[in-house]
Amino acid sequence: MSRHDKPLLSHGRVSRRTMLKGSLASALTLPALAPTLAGAAQTEDKDNIDLARQWPFYGEQGQAGITTPPQRHIMFMTFDMTTPTASALQVLLARWSAAIAQLVQGAAVGTVEPLRTGSVGSDTGEAVGLDPAALTVTIGLGPTMFTDNYGLAEKRPPHLRPLATLPSDNLQPELTGGDLSLQACADDPQVAYHAIRVLARIAKSIGAAQTRWTVMGFGRASAGKGQETPRNLFGFKDGTRNLVDAAEFDKHVWVKQGPAWQHDGSYQVVRKIKMNIENWDTDRVSDQNNVFGRHKLSGAPLSGTHEFDTPDFHKKNADGELTIPATAHIRLAAHENNQGVRILRRSYNYTDGLNQYGQLDAGLLFISYQNDPAHFEQLQRKLGATDALNEYISHMGSALFFVPPAAKEGSYIGAELFS
Repeated sequence: MSRHDKPLLSHGRVSRRTMLKGSLASALTLPALAPTLAGAAQTEDKDNIDLARQWPFYGEQGQAGITTPPQRHIMFMTFDMTTPTASALQVLLARWSAAIAQLVQGAAVGTVEPLRTGSVGSDTGEAVGLDPAALTVTIGLGPTMFTDNYGLAEKRPPHLRPLATLPSDNLQPELTGGDLSLQACADDPQVAYHAIRVLARIAKSIGAAQTRWTVMGFGRASAGKGQETPRNLFGFKDGTRNLVDAAEFDKHVWVKQGPAWQHDGSYQVVRKIKMNIENWDTDRVSDQNNVFGRHKLSGAPLSGTHEFDTPDFHKKNADGELTIPATAHIRLAAHENNQGVRILRRSYNYTDGLNQYGQLDAGLLFISYQNDPAHFEQLQRKLGATDALNEYISHMGSALFFVPPAAKEGSYIGAELFS
């Protein structure tokens, strides 16, 4: 198990404010007041939120925010470098690392209200009084960082390059690419937002980088170990068969080959996927079940009874038809049907309000980690070509980043690149 799977503070002394926040969150989300749905399994909510929890930034293995149990909220942002010098990149990564180490402890980054009249505060202040809320901030480096401009061409991770053109791509340039990425996840949305806001200010203040595109997500759409499987905005459980164990992470997520500085790094794939929610809502639930290959309420595969039953892709009904249709999402994505390929999902729901037609503008911020982005491409080629879900989704944004291993105490992310 990675050191980042062990919180600095968990279930220790909890402040009255934290206790009240937890009670309020429970009151808002507790399903007990809702009528019991026929056939619904009565399960205990395993997502116990401790706003005092802290995850360490420094470590000896992978960065926090990858195999860390997914928090409730995300703020994701990509950046373009504004100066093509290695020293600017080095300073930015060092400044970001030092700031993140403060943020994950619930501390301000510098002063909020300077004593000197007319001075500008270093920290914007909107997280003052808030708990750490299990904040993690994960830094990624895009393919454009490993060029002769920055003197890093020889250190390019072997699989880092632009993603291939994939079926169902409808990519918008303003939502695609980026030199750097920041993924801030927390159990308090304001904590995640504050972290990205402060780090973006640092990038701008030193003239190193500017924002390219960003998504603020809510309601995690992937489960970690011991977590209740969440639902996407189509109402289906998402990530039932996600990777959860250290052995699986070592096999499918962490880089274990090549130069030592890349070990325990990973490749981050990010896709902004628009959902045609209002069209979906008019479809028969039986058809929705066939699209996913699962029952909407229980999450069980159509070939089984319970959510975690292993799908039987050979089972047929009385008419001789496949119980899980050939175009069902879970059939096409299953590792049994893809030479054992698996990826770690760390996705979130998002909403952008209404579109120009007055319809709901929302979808999935899909994030996956794998030790080779070709694994994602293999899955998406199959899904993009024949998945019945394609009628209701559109891939609008896309980017690929290499996430270096965690910084050691006293150092910073990517320090080995400059030695």
